[in-house]
Amino acid sequence: MPLYDYRCKACQAEFELLVRASTVATCPHCSAADPERCVSRIAPAGTTAGVIAAGRRRAAREGHFSNYSKSERPKPPR
Repeated sequence: MPLYDYRCKACQAEFELLVRASTVATCPHCSAADPERCVSRIAPAGTTAGVIAAGRRRAAREGHFSNYSKSERPKPPR
């Protein structure tokens, strides 16, 4: 299912929805049934590494390493 960006014509709210081809999109704010599909924003080039690093710092602060590969996880003490 693709993820689309929408703008509601009635209340001007912007939102994202996962939709099937047969699904009619409705605004989650005002329930209008005719939102306008917008061009999705893309991630700027070069920011992916920063996003990954920030996620890893947050995971380390919270004490879990689920977003690290096996080779990057700290080795348990023997």
